[in-house]
Amino acid sequence: MRRARQTDAAARVTGQNRPAPGRRFAAALVAGMLVLGAPVTAVADTLADALAGAYNNSGLLEQNRALLRIADDDVAVALSALRPIINWASDITYSDSESRSALTGAGARSTDSTSASLSLTANLLLFDGGRTRMGVEIAKESVLATRQSLVGVEQNILLQAVQAFTAVRSNNEIVALRRNNVRVITQELRAAQDRFEVGEVTRTDVALAEARLAGANALLAQAEGDLVEARAFYRFAVGRDATALSAPPAPPARPASVAAAQAVAMRSHPEILRAQHEVAAADLRVRIAKAAAVPRVNLQTRYGITEDLDSSDYNRGGSVGVGVSGPIYQGGRNSALERQAINGSSAARSALIDATQRIAQNVSTAYARVDVARAAIESSDRQIRAARTAFEGVREEATLGARTTLDVLNAEQELLDAQANRITAASNQYVAAYALLAAMGQMTAQNLRLQVQIYDPTAYYGQVQNAPTSISRQGRQLDQVLKSLGRE
Repeated sequence: MRRARQTDAAARVTGQNRPAPGRRFAAALVAGMLVLGAPVTAVADTLADALAGAYNNSGLLEQNRALLRIADDDVAVALSALRPIINWASDITYSDSESRSALTGAGARSTDSTSASLSLTANLLLFDGGRTRMGVEIAKESVLATRQSLVGVEQNILLQAVQAFTAVRSNNEIVALRRNNVRVITQELRAAQDRFEVGEVTRTDVALAEARLAGANALLAQAEGDLVEARAFYRFAVGRDATALSAPPAPPARPASVAAAQAVAMRSHPEILRAQHEVAAADLRVRIAKAAAVPRVNLQTRYGITEDLDSSDYNRGGSVGVGVSGPIYQGGRNSALERQAINGSSAARSALIDATQRIAQNVSTAYARVDVARAAIESSDRQIRAARTAFEGVREEATLGARTTLDVLNAEQELLDAQANRITAASNQYVAAYALLAAMGQMTAQNLRLQVQIYDPTAYYGQVQNAPTSISRQGRQLDQVLKSLGRE
């Protein structure tokens, strides 16, 4: 941009020796093309910087990490049902009564007393047909499914950052192209006015140039608005403002064939893996429902103390027993729950099939879009070469009077459109390459080797999987973890 302003300023200073109108028009166009290809010398953010910023600053990622930690604690909740459950209860009771009977004669006798009691009860599950243990396994499958959901969110966040990065760069280039177009048409308008003054063209030519300049300014305003939107999207996706952005590296290499890409997706796409874990959980729910009629055996213990606070009387004692319970008739409830579980398992399997088919289709589409974008770039390059040749010919013919101002403006517009199409096609190709990576399930910070602190989804689970109590050493460590997360 600075070179363009310097070139324009130099032309104004040396206006007394201005070249012919057509050559001045060509010089402005060439200067603008050089600006578009000028190297960026300022320190610029790379695509890796943008991806790292998105990974570190995403509130959506933080939300889903917290949801994963909730699922981790569901395992601890389920596991606690296999351990002794100990409860206590206490009360202080004051009673007041008045009675009259044959023993008291005609008079009434009033009595009052105050007593206190304390009891401890413990209950340990001995047998329930494995229902509680299967509940623990369901919670574990839910953890694994939630981890894959987190990976899916991570992929979307990083792909969004790629889109934001390329949008800012491409809109920057289009703005530069539009500004150059305004300068070029301004030069053409001056040339048309000069030629009108010497009688070479009519007032119509000047009006055509003025109209085209107004249109170019409108397109420039639109491009600048698109750039503002792209920068706002970048701020949302990356977590900071877009300053200078360096040229992106080569896009990731794609597999040799669609089948190879689909094979990778079948193995690693988070949506498929999540659906697999949900099928496993649904199958466990069926087994739990089928075991509903199995008796439940509990070891039950109790110890209690009751003391009369008005005297030295007390009562102390305990009991130990084994309780067996089971359903006889539930009004059809257990049968309905079993049918629900079976249908839930069928639905989970259908969802897995749908996810597999959909991911395969997405990979195929993403693979084709890479080819389409590449073909569009090649076509745009040929269009630019042809449009530049045509423009140069029309420009020379116009200096000889064989072409009108409208012919020159149209040729220049075709060249401009070809250049804008090339910018858009390059941006589409880059986004398509990363969209294919995401469709394969490989768009993660670890696979991209970003310079960030990779979130370990197993770390918190390792702390809570054994259901530590708050007074244990591990429980106190968890308290510190929660405080560091700012959730207490």
